[in-house]
Amino acid sequence: MHANRFVESYIDAWNHCDPKGVADHLVAEGIYRDVPENLQSTRAELIISLDSFFAKHRSRYELIGEVMTSENCIAFQYRVLSLDADGADGFEDSYRGAEFMTLSGDAALLITDYYETPKMRHSGNPVSVVVKRALQHKYAKSGLSDVQLEEFKYRLEYVMKAEQAFLRSDLTLPKLAASVNCSVNHLSQVINSGFGMSFFDYLNQHRIEYAKNQLGNYDGHNCAILNVAFEAGFNSTSAFYAAFKKCIGQTPAQYRRMQLKKAH
Repeated sequence: MHANRFVESYIDAWNHCDPKGVADHLVAEGIYRDVPENLQSTRAELIISLDSFFAKHRSRYELIGEVMTSENCIAFQYRVLSLDADGADGFEDSYRGAEFMTLSGDAALLITDYYETPKMRHSGNPVSVVVKRALQHKYAKSGLSDVQLEEFKYRLEYVMKAEQAFLRSDLTLPKLAASVNCSVNHLSQVINSGFGMSFFDYLNQHRIEYAKNQLGNYDGHNCAILNVAFEAGFNSTSAFYAAFKKCIGQTPAQYRRMQLKKAH
């Protein structure tokens, strides 16, 4: 894939208000993540949301600077200029953003979009800090640059959330690094710096969130907790109880009883 042509085609689709054209830059199971709005969309959902967006907003999108690439990743910065003279689209001025694309073949597996409108800047939104830090330089010769850290961070989140890698009871840091396609040291740095926790705390956080959803689906049989523990990827009930109490502040049984009361 030629990165510059891919980005040009992507921006051209935005300029032509073509929802399908934008979404076609994702693979079939791809995800588009809007960071400021805290939204995550599949290809089909992106087409629907963009169809509504383009009906209300008329803007021009321009690439700023060069497209940066590394293995399986593209990063670039862009500017958006409002074409609505009356300001009906809600944008007071031009604004900037940055996108990170994790690639799979000739399309993106994950597109992560950071941007900051003038209104966001007035409210002290921190997105601009992320954009400036992430795109202020090319990849460092050693260690992880900001761009690489963001790339691996969102690739990791895709593997954990979309593929639910945390459900594998034999998941280890090296195995997860292989799934993310980065070194063990880099993945450890991403989890420590990007999420502020250890590998086991990060892993258990996803497992406990899954367990919480599962606990509410059982009818209260004593064996249900054991089932949930193994389904969530834990190898023992003691490890499950300890992790659950640490994350939630309650035992699984206490949490389940509380959910059952709410349901009734």
